[in-house]
Amino acid sequence: MICRSVGAAAIAVALLIPVAAQAQGVPGGVERGARDGDRAAGPVGAVVGGVVGGVEGVLGVDQRPRFHSYVVEQRRPSYQYREDVRVGAVLPEEGVTYYDVPPEYGARDYRYTVVNGRTVLVEPRTRRIVEIVE
Repeated sequence: MICRSVGAAAIAVALLIPVAAQAQGVPGGVERGARDGDRAAGPVGAVVGGVVGGVEGVLGVDQRPRFHSYVVEQRRPSYQYREDVRVGAVLPEEGVTYYDVPPEYGARDYRYTVVNGRTVLVEPRTRRIVEIVE
C-alpha cells in the first residue's frame, strides 16, 4: 500500500513540475510546503507539499486580491508591451517604471509594475516577470 502511495506521489510530482517551474523566485514557498507536508504526512507529504508550495507564487493566495486592489488604488500608468505578458518574460530596460512592494505583502526583493493593464511582480535585476497578480 505504501508503494502505491509513493508511486502516486511521484506521478503527481512529475505532472506538476512544469507548473512549478513557472513559479520562479519562490524557494521559500517550496521549503515551507515541504516542511508542512513532512509534518502532516511524512516523506510523501514533503514531496507534494514542496510542489504545491512552489506553485503558490511570490504573494500568498490570500494576499493577491488585496495587493491587486492596492495597485488599482495607486492608479499607476500601464506600460504597453508588444509581447505576451507571461511569467518569465523580460521587460525592456527603457520606458518601464517599477515600484516598491509595500512591506506588508512580504515581497521586498521584488518590484511591481503594470503592463498592458495587468499587475506584474518583477525581479528587479533581470526585469523578469515572476508573477502576474490578478
